[in-house]
Amino acid sequence: MFPVVVEPSWLRGQPPIRKFYVTPERCMSIRNLDFLYKPRSVALIGASKRPGSLGSVIARNLLSSGFDGPILPVHPRHASVHGVLAYPDVDALPLVPDLAIIATPPETVPELIAKLGARGTRGAVIISAGFGEIEAKAGKDLRQAMLDAARPYLLRVVGPNTLGVLAPNGALNASFAHLTPDPGHLAFVTQSGAIVTSVMDWAKSRGIGFSHLVSLGDMADVDFGDMLDYLANDRDTEAILLYMEGIKHARKFMSAARAASRMKPLIVVKAGRHPESAKAAASHTGALAGSDEVFDVAFRRAGMLRVDSLEELFTATETLSDIRSPRGRRLAIVTNGGGMGVLATDELLSQGGQLAELSAETLDAL
Repeated sequence: MFPVVVEPSWLRGQPPIRKFYVTPERCMSIRNLDFLYKPRSVALIGASKRPGSLGSVIARNLLSSGFDGPILPVHPRHASVHGVLAYPDVDALPLVPDLAIIATPPETVPELIAKLGARGTRGAVIISAGFGEIEAKAGKDLRQAMLDAARPYLLRVVGPNTLGVLAPNGALNASFAHLTPDPGHLAFVTQSGAIVTSVMDWAKSRGIGFSHLVSLGDMADVDFGDMLDYLANDRDTEAILLYMEGIKHARKFMSAARAASRMKPLIVVKAGRHPESAKAAASHTGALAGSDEVFDVAFRRAGMLRVDSLEELFTATETLSDIRSPRGRRLAIVTNGGGMGVLATDELLSQGGQLAELSAETLDAL
């Protein structure tokens, strides 16, 4: 265990405000995640040229996004997919893919993971559903078999039951989304693929870009805690947005959220605020929703900003895309009324900020 000093980007030049300890488990949280979001090569298992099929849409997105690396479609019968040479199985691949996208029936996934891991692949995105999202024993057994196959090779898994992952700054669109977002500096992590596409639609028309868009699905392996640890240290990410239905590892999540929120703005929409909607969330991704009051307290304690709707999340996204994080604690307040200025000053000081002292030259210019 070793100490790490956290110095938020907006406090550069100020005394560090927090020291925490990185454990071996914390290092494991981000291990091999670069292969998921910065791969040098990608294999698509379940690639297809049948119009409208998942394998066809994912292949089209991968090939049209401008990814600068080999893309290797795998199909047992097709000689090519969208004009790119295809291979009959994983063993026939001419090189080891960093990342594998798997869109095949769930019963095939554990064996595929074992073969990919043995060859040296370190990241996989499981598009397929059917891994026990609603208490089906056969699906849960498949899920465990998949994890058991990945573990010896430290192969990291996003999903199953996911839309996919997108890293626009690296020209990676490993998803079946209907469009490719613009590059940018906001990261959006969600359990719902439909929420990802809604945010992409809204952002595209406004010219707002993203560093990462990640649909975690059922979170068999990579979860919110892992993503927060990873994105907190990602140079391309200036703010992190979350859509949550539940969590699976509360202690890891809280540790990651506290660290990330001290480095970057962290905004969350938590669905399932009422017992009925929490039950629906559990049936959607299999995550434990829990008491909304507990989540509310946890978010505040971790330094996260909770918003109640996608509309508020969109507003936050637009604001964050237009501004840069301040470099220090000082703030100048401009107001058209004295009372509002006093209230704003109280809030600023309560939050640990300080009023800027304007120079004589600035006052003369004003």
